Amino acid sequence: MTATAGETTPQVRRPRVRLGALGPVLALVLLMILGTALNGSFLSLGNLSNIVARSSFIGLIAIGATFVITSGGLDLSVGSMAAFSAGMMIIIINGAVPSLGTGWTVVGLGIVAGLAIGSVAGAANGFLVTAGRIEPFIVTLGTLGIFRALITFLANGGTLNLNMAAADTYSPLYSGKIFDIPVPIIIFAVVAIVAEIVLRRTTFGRHIAAIGSNEQVARYSAIKVDRVRLMTYVLQGFLVGGAAVLYVPKFGSANSSTAVLWELQAIAAVIIGGTMLKGGFGRIWGTVVGVIILELIGNILNLQSLISPYLNQAFQGAIIVVAVLLQRGRKMAN
Repeated sequence: MTATAGETTPQVRRPRVRLGALGPVLALVLLMILGTALNGSFLSLGNLSNIVARSSFIGLIAIGATFVITSGGLDLSVGSMAAFSAGMMIIIINGAVPSLGTGWTVVGLGIVAGLAIGSVAGAANGFLVTAGRIEPFIVTLGTLGIFRALITFLANGGTLNLNMAAADTYSPLYSGKIFDIPVPIIIFAVVAIVAEIVLRRTTFGRHIAAIGSNEQVARYSAIKVDRVRLMTYVLQGFLVGGAAVLYVPKFGSANSSTAVLWELQAIAAVIIGGTMLKGGFGRIWGTVVGVIILELIGNILNLQSLISPYLNQAFQGAIIVVAVLLQRGRKMAN
């Protein structure tokens, strides 16, 4: 049957592959190939599960950072906040042991305290940014110093150690498994799935992207900009508390050097995953891939002794610079 004059043949839309979105996945695949070539046991289930489990700390923080950065914000205090939250958890658990014992009651109290402290700390950052009208960089740079000083003060310049009996009760939260899957991986995966749905499928997520794209237009569209932005910082703080909840059972201590430069790793993971540093667009799944990429790079470099482990942070800093340059080049090309 042929089309008559004046009629148009409907065009079938073919799905387009977004090469930019495939970048992080391609980098992950190439790293896995490289790791396998350098070490035959690299792709073993045990090694891969250890890599993902170790990345859960930064993963939770980076997911929170994706919300903040997508809204046009920034949080440089997450590492110090995690150290402060972990230290407070240890103090609270140790203080409650004489009256509550060393079972899951006292551990549960510590977990709730860690999540609450992180949320309050995040809310403080958000309040200063929204109500105080101070640049996020300045606010979180200041609170970075405050939280780091607080954990140093609480530890009296030394180290806070978790009660050993309580630590034995608490340790399965990191070292335990469910259906042979490490608990940190399950927590990381569940948080990532929920966060992806929130950012992509909810009004809150769309408002975050709108604010990051153009704050003034968002205000004209009756979006409660300050409230939404404040909630991104609260969410960031809550997930920092979650990272502390996983950190304490693994290491059982906290001091002034705990979680140093975690903010660098979190921001690097977010940018590698394709989230725009200037806001307006974010990808949770990309952030997850970015976190695993960073852990894979560190794992490969350490296993093969290709460079000194003291240079890992320099490598991550270089990744941030390169990723931002690539984002800028892509924007100019468009």
